[in-house]
Amino acid sequence: VIEAPRKPWSERLGNMAFALLIVGVGLQIASIVLRGFATDRFPLGNMYEFVTMATAAAMLIGLVLLRKQSYRSLWVFVLVVVIPLMFMAATVLYADAAPVVPALRSFWLPIHVTIVATGSGIFLVSGVASLLFLLRIRQPKGEETSGFWGKVAERLPDAQTLDRLAYKTTIIAFPLFGAGVILGAIWAEAAWGRFWGWDPKETVSFIAWVIYAAYLHARATSGWRDTRAAWINIAGFVAMLFNLFIINMVVSGLHSYAGLN
Repeated sequence: VIEAPRKPWSERLGNMAFALLIVGVGLQIASIVLRGFATDRFPLGNMYEFVTMATAAAMLIGLVLLRKQSYRSLWVFVLVVVIPLMFMAATVLYADAAPVVPALRSFWLPIHVTIVATGSGIFLVSGVASLLFLLRIRQPKGEETSGFWGKVAERLPDAQTLDRLAYKTTIIAFPLFGAGVILGAIWAEAAWGRFWGWDPKETVSFIAWVIYAAYLHARATSGWRDTRAAWINIAGFVAMLFNLFIINMVVSGLHSYAGLN
């Protein structure tokens, strides 16, 4: 009887870590469902719930797109962003289970906010992919590596693969986020009597959407599709984070429903 060759320890540990990721994502989704039961409403009424939903979306899209063995190393960098966001949600942003303010008691809440949170989570993966693309393109395969970042880049997929991943995830997230903005405008007309009022949240969301539109255009334009397009994508990711934290926590407006004391 010929025994099958044993897998190397690195691959076995990677498979165990991937299985653990699946369990973690399942528990995260379960926490969202249980939060809904605890509040007797759709669990998207404050920043804690929004960040939880967005990170869950990022992890789910990661499980779909990063399931190949060659992509496993990217999980480290996705988790470098996701884990601090989850920690912040559970500590700084945490809000007790409670009813939402009257303005949010609408059937538009699960529709509008779920779409925006999902798009934001997928944009997270896209932003990480573009950051790694810029790191990888400075250290092409086959060249001798030196220093910490050179060793990190050596373990990443090639630059073209990272660029395609960033583009693919943006292609998914861009129409989702755009639909969320449009549905938000329809809800605003029903709630406040106008489709658009240049509220800080509306304005920065629109700016972020325009930046991602510019990225998709640059990605298809000769001379822009490499590092320039990646920097535009990262600018969109920074705009999303600014919209999530600075606008919600510092700037007051009609969308000030962070749920923070």
